[in-house]
Amino acid sequence: MTIDVSRAPGLTPAALRQLTEGGRGPRVLDVRTPGEFRTVHIPGSYNVPLDTLREHRAELLDHLDEDVVLVCRSGARASQAGAALAEAGMPHLRVLEGGMTAWEAAGAPVNRGEARWDLERQVRLVAGAVVLVTGVAGLLVPGVHLIGTAIGAGLTFAALSNTCAMGMLLSKLPYNRGPRTDIRTVIASLRDRS
Repeated sequence: MTIDVSRAPGLTPAALRQLTEGGRGPRVLDVRTPGEFRTVHIPGSYNVPLDTLREHRAELLDHLDEDVVLVCRSGARASQAGAALAEAGMPHLRVLEGGMTAWEAAGAPVNRGEARWDLERQVRLVAGAVVLVTGVAGLLVPGVHLIGTAIGAGLTFAALSNTCAMGMLLSKLPYNRGPRTDIRTVIASLRDRS
């Protein structure tokens, strides 16, 4: 059974806040990197990075109830996580509309840790720096500017496919990984809430 998660109902920050303040709200799975999660997250949410979720989705299904809300920075990774869980057979998924960006803008409660740049900002920095340096170097060395053109093509593909190879590579850096998210620890914490 294939479910188009992009058509699955979203959940506004106000609606999620009301559900979580009412006691036993939905399971909130935050699919950002551990580093992003440690910086800021919704109280009571579980950090299951997108790569971990994809790899262990069958194991996770046994420990998730019917009501699951997926969260990332803006909604793109959460939608990808929703597609992965839907393919594994989980039908009732919702994505927090606007992600953590909208949650914080709504003044909803968060747990904060050490501040760090989010992944999207890091991608903009690296892509911009490569384009700038190769553009300037291209004035001296013919053809070097084509590297910047390749970066532009990659960013265009990233936007069209809703994926980002540069973001996936940057997420592997120690700065973004933080403490390793162990699937057994995630499952144990999901089990504790049951």
